[in-house]
Amino acid sequence: MSNQDNQKILTINSGSSSLKFALYQMDDSEELFFSGSFSEIGERDGSFQVKNNENKTVVRQNLNIPDHHTALQTFSKWLKEDYPEHSLTAIGHRIVHGGKDYTKPEFITGKLTSALNQLIPFAPDHLPHQIKAIVSLHKTYPELRQVACFDTSFHSKIPQTAKMFAVTRELFRQGVQRYGFHGLSYEYILSELERNGDKSSAKGRLIIAHLGNGASMAAVKDGKSIDTTMGFTPAGGMMMSSRSGDLDPGIIIYLLKEKHLDISRLNDLINQKSGLIGISGISSDMKVLLKKQKNNPHAMEAIELFCYQARKFIGALSAVLGGIDELIFTGGIGENAPKIRAQICNELAYLGISLDEASNNRNASVISKKDKPVIVRVIKTNEELMIARHTRNLIASQR
Repeated sequence: MSNQDNQKILTINSGSSSLKFALYQMDDSEELFFSGSFSEIGERDGSFQVKNNENKTVVRQNLNIPDHHTALQTFSKWLKEDYPEHSLTAIGHRIVHGGKDYTKPEFITGKLTSALNQLIPFAPDHLPHQIKAIVSLHKTYPELRQVACFDTSFHSKIPQTAKMFAVTRELFRQGVQRYGFHGLSYEYILSELERNGDKSSAKGRLIIAHLGNGASMAAVKDGKSIDTTMGFTPAGGMMMSSRSGDLDPGIIIYLLKEKHLDISRLNDLINQKSGLIGISGISSDMKVLLKKQKNNPHAMEAIELFCYQARKFIGALSAVLGGIDELIFTGGIGENAPKIRAQICNELAYLGISLDEASNNRNASVISKKDKPVIVRVIKTNEELMIARHTRNLIASQR
């Protein structure tokens, strides 16, 4: 086994109030040692959880975690005490936004960190925490190389017409364009299609629906993104757990002018208080809403709106593709909510989409009827493994 195959890659996926991590041995088996997360960072009821490679919980602690730096210090201390035999090779980070200039994985340098700071206005709820994670881990592991894996990279070559918003050309030159997100997830889904011997599928006309707390879809043709629902920021596109998705621009002007919302309150409304939680008034968690929908009309309405918007975007992306060969569900909702998948697909027969009820209910890998022209799949995503692969490959390319 060569040294480049015998690498232990730590992956970090830092969100606005959470931090996910995983450790992989990146040989041919791509073995997972453990994965875990810190949740509710900044809240009193935060938690620290770790599962081993058999999916058994080995750590479950309720902690008051004031910030991401504290979370990373807690993790590093745990790693050194419980897994002293693990000598890390490198650290790979999910970076939500690469702007116009960063379209492939990069080694993190002082120059890149400075560039990421300049991009904070493009993703103010994500990038500051991700930059802090980079800085914190550099202090803890100064000898390790760190790699930035950009969530926007997958969409960086979509056609110009898909990139452009109908604003001034000067704004477009300044970077106001469609970037798209969830790129690491989409890359992983394509790799799974190829790994399972479905290379022709990976080259077909695909709509991949990443439905989770953040929700987006991508139109993929010949293995490349040609359009996607999220736009300039991860708040665009279809409604999500707490994000509004696309809005009439006039609503923003109205809220600023007539309701006197300042920027902070407006950002909070769009990113934290809209979507499922905004419509239902109950929860941003689809599992909770599904349990309550029979007795709560607002919960039912939130679910109906989510599925309606999903159907509408599938229709739009199928037009972009000139038809559809496969629809793939992934993400927490996409992988685990048969009722949502059914409600989305029930009115898509005109596209050749029809689900097999039994297969859908058991979360089978293929959930469409065999005699229908469009294959509908459920594939579990793995952004952390994709980060580890990019990190390994970048290191190998420098040898």
